[in-house]
Amino acid sequence: MCSGESGTWLEGMESKQSVELWSVRRTYRAAAREMRALDGVTTGFEAGTFTAVMGPSGSGKSTLLHCAAGLDRPTEGKVVIDGTDLGTLDETGLTLLRRERVGFVFQAFNLVSALTAEQNVFLPLRLAGKPVAPEEIRTALAEVGLADRGGHRPSRLSGGEQQRVAIARALITRPAVLFADEPTGALDTKTSRHVLRLLRDLVDRRRQTVIMVTHDPVAASYADRVLFLADGRIVDELVGRAGAEEVSARMTSLEARAC
Repeated sequence: MCSGESGTWLEGMESKQSVELWSVRRTYRAAAREMRALDGVTTGFEAGTFTAVMGPSGSGKSTLLHCAAGLDRPTEGKVVIDGTDLGTLDETGLTLLRRERVGFVFQAFNLVSALTAEQNVFLPLRLAGKPVAPEEIRTALAEVGLADRGGHRPSRLSGGEQQRVAIARALITRPAVLFADEPTGALDTKTSRHVLRLLRDLVDRRRQTVIMVTHDPVAASYADRVLFLADGRIVDELVGRAGAEEVSARMTSLEARAC
């Protein structure tokens, strides 16, 4: 269901794709050298599914996420989010699309320390100039298990609670897709599992599309599909809920071939 170049698997697909990448290349210049971070990636992410993206260091997984989310423009190729070709948008249009239809969760929680949990969740709507009833904010926090923590600032929340506030903030605009970049990287094992169960529940209960970059096979085992990258290309894929041992074995094989 993926390809380095052709992308013919997308043709005639009846299921809605929240995100599509068509022959996406991304190159960077470092001194006199041209570095190719993505090398003709074509793939899609079906609405209401959870996809994990894995690969060795330098494989291009973070670049894939940044291009897919509209944080970075590809050198070549096309990215489509919720039916909109990002290449047709100027910077203002791209900013508006990210604000309204894309959610982000990062390893660093990126909460504003001076604001309460409720105020942090409200922030995207405030920046967009959109009114919201206080009940909506409280409901968003209740959905991530923090109904009683809305008045607390980040310094009074645990790492897991801060990440759940970040997830509530990302979801308050009801985005077409939620991108998560190593969302459990700064958390202990028990707290990580709690956050991953929350993401899984969002997919199962709300049909939220989630695309997660991770290095952790256990985290990837919560996904419906795992994409493996190497040298800027998709080189392997697991479809269906795979166990952590199977994901780990694929990664070990991939890293061995890279040596």
